[in-house]
Amino acid sequence: MSGPRLEIRLDQLHHNARSLRMQLAAHGITVMGVSKASLGLPELVRTWAAAGIESIGEPRIETIEALRAAGITLPMLLIRSPMLSQVERVVAQASGSCNSEPLVLQALAAAARQQGLRHGVLLMVELGDLREGILPAELEAVAQLTLEQPALKLLGIGTNLGCQHGIAADPRNMAELSALATALERRFGLRLEIVSGGNSSNLPWLAAGHSPGRVNHLRLGEALLLGREPLGRSALPGLHTGAFTLVAEIIEAKVKPGQPWGERGQTSFAAVATPARRPGSPRQRALLALGVQDVDPAGLSAPAGVRVVGASSDHLVVEADRPLAVGEELRFGLDYSALLRAMTSPFIARVCLAGDNLGDDNHEDANLLSNNLQGNKLQHSKLQHSKLKGNSLLGDRPGGDARRRSSAQTKGLRAADRFSPAGSPG
Repeated sequence: MSGPRLEIRLDQLHHNARSLRMQLAAHGITVMGVSKASLGLPELVRTWAAAGIESIGEPRIETIEALRAAGITLPMLLIRSPMLSQVERVVAQASGSCNSEPLVLQALAAAARQQGLRHGVLLMVELGDLREGILPAELEAVAQLTLEQPALKLLGIGTNLGCQHGIAADPRNMAELSALATALERRFGLRLEIVSGGNSSNLPWLAAGHSPGRVNHLRLGEALLLGREPLGRSALPGLHTGAFTLVAEIIEAKVKPGQPWGERGQTSFAAVATPARRPGSPRQRALLALGVQDVDPAGLSAPAGVRVVGASSDHLVVEADRPLAVGEELRFGLDYSALLRAMTSPFIARVCLAGDNLGDDNHEDANLLSNNLQGNKLQHSKLQHSKLKGNSLLGDRPGGDARRRSSAQTKGLRAADRFSPAGSPG
């Protein structure tokens, strides 16, 4: 099989999705699968659906349109604020969208009226990471604007943490989100169906034993795909971290000096530096048909005895502790950045490998997640959380109404489809 290619283990992705869905459901939290790092790969989305994921989040309307064309009928949320130039397409294809701009909300309402649809709105609140979001003091006014538009349905509120400045979910900001939801409900006499607490970086907060409060929804990408939390790239207990493997072919293999020679200037890309070596120490060196145009080389995990020492637009340079041969294939693990770029490259083939357990109704995946977790710790760069409670990733604290509210968020997205001019604005 020709390289470069991404080999995708659908059975491992199914396991991760099923495990996280079941663990979070015990806390009354519904999982939305964020498939953007896979470029909305239909096979992956179908695998998630088979594992019980009931809705999909995507930041680009083009990807949502492609998923619809592939026959995917799950509710889909545009998780980036719509462009004004695309509101008609957003209303036509997305069940709802994340929003923070009044002008965009008005444009969505106009497009929805014209198409005879009712569009779902998740208002995003700024809680410290300084990416998207309405400042808390302005939330009530934007919610009122949304409720005044009969063609819009206020699904709830959400926030995003970690992606821009690495701000972690913690008891303070999650309590603030819960308080804002409760305040809106009291002010307008309604019940918000979704309180979306964030993304995969929220999992250490939950694992530490903190109450989810009003949070009943998470938008998960990296945890589902790579089995890791983003703030420290720590592996999450019981999840697969190797569902994606990048395979590349060696196009040159030679023993070369350990140091370059000649007058030196800037390189094409300086992200991966050649390690310092003693002059004259020859090394087994190889070039692979892969480059910065295809992947983030800093996000690759090389096989044992092989090191990535450089990259240009179309070459990846490695050194090895063993002889390498032209035509030989090397297999690399990927972090989120490397996966995102590799899935976007038109020069990398995608090969989906299905396991035997897809669609299986037994509880094997959930049992695997719960095995041998007592005493493990989840860590990230700023917080070190206490030991996991119970024998599961998130402990055993289902709460009195956890299961009753676990699917209300997906129902809300499905309900925001058709619009009648005489309908309720809420």
